[in-house]
Amino acid sequence: MTTQPSRAQTLSILAGASILMSLGMGMRQSLGLFMVPITRDLSLTVSDFTFALALQNIVWGITQPFIGAISDKTGIRPLMLGGASCFVVGILVTIFATGPLTLALGLGVFIGLALSCTASNLSMSSSARVVSASSRSMVLGIVSAIGSFGTFLIAPLAQTLIADHGWHTALIAFSILAALMLPAAFFTGRVDRIPLPKAPGNGEPVTLGSALRAASRHRGYVTMTIAFFVCGLQLVFLTTHLPTYLALCGQDPMLGAQALATIGMFNVIGCYVLGWAGGHYPKHILLGLVYVIRSVAITAYFVFPPSPATTLLFAAVMGFLWLGVAPLINGLVAQMFGLRFMATLTGVAFFSHQVGSFLGAWGGGLIYDIFGSYDHAWQLGVLIGLIAGTAQMLTDDRANKDKILTPVAA
Repeated sequence: MTTQPSRAQTLSILAGASILMSLGMGMRQSLGLFMVPITRDLSLTVSDFTFALALQNIVWGITQPFIGAISDKTGIRPLMLGGASCFVVGILVTIFATGPLTLALGLGVFIGLALSCTASNLSMSSSARVVSASSRSMVLGIVSAIGSFGTFLIAPLAQTLIADHGWHTALIAFSILAALMLPAAFFTGRVDRIPLPKAPGNGEPVTLGSALRAASRHRGYVTMTIAFFVCGLQLVFLTTHLPTYLALCGQDPMLGAQALATIGMFNVIGCYVLGWAGGHYPKHILLGLVYVIRSVAITAYFVFPPSPATTLLFAAVMGFLWLGVAPLINGLVAQMFGLRFMATLTGVAFFSHQVGSFLGAWGGGLIYDIFGSYDHAWQLGVLIGLIAGTAQMLTDDRANKDKILTPVAA
């Protein structure tokens, strides 16, 4: 077992994590493009489709703390390889779906479990372990930025294939992309050979139970976890329903894909900027500002009829604020509690995020089916976002003071 990762090891782990995030998140954030053709061909309702995506998010959220705990205890590589395999299976099940149950199994259960094993939580935890504390926020921002590039490429590809060859062909292309996640998972898993740095302090052994107890008593962590709910609610509502909203408003179907691609492009910039900013300014303040500015942007967009120009401008603003929360959240957890149980503690926080994602996907579809409009959905998202952002800025980011869980400075 090595004591320090070599430069080649570090680069291969960071590259693997970036590719996993790029492919996994790119495909996941493009699934809303399939809503219209799948519901039409399978004679489903909007809420049938959005329930499958909502189930995906809640499976991801429920399993993430346990997947994080397993990875902290036994290693990351087996989980990532299994997750990449689940992604392929989920896409294949969706290709042969005949109704809401098989759709929920493919898009919901299999891809939800796959994301839990491959996407932001384990990828970011792997990246955090191979860099110094002083550069951690910046590196996490760079990994998030590279990981964001997938949406920029995959959304237009998916829409083009759907328009020219049908949604089955587009999903076959997704299955090929999912297979490419396997070698990326293998290289990211090299982090298992790198021991965690010893935390300064009394040197007593740290247990998972002590970590969870310390986190439950930390006001900043608890507030961050609850506020993270709004992140999932707002973002998954947009990725799931924005293409359909634009179609209802008479816009070209390609505009939805262009909006998602714009989100992906500006997400690259936003992740880098917020990763850099997290190393220079209080992360909890930056995180709260992200939630508030998102809410203001959503209000400004939805109060007026959409046009191509306003849609792409809105997508650029939201993209800049999109996955940039990842380096801030992961950086806060490392700052508060260190690296030993980082995957577990970020996994617990992520569960809150995914409860919001569940409501953003299914709740948005349910509200549309009941009222025939998305107005009440975005208004509720804005209200919750303003409350969560304000609470986040008013909390603290102090390092944990419990002797049994000494943090590593971030």
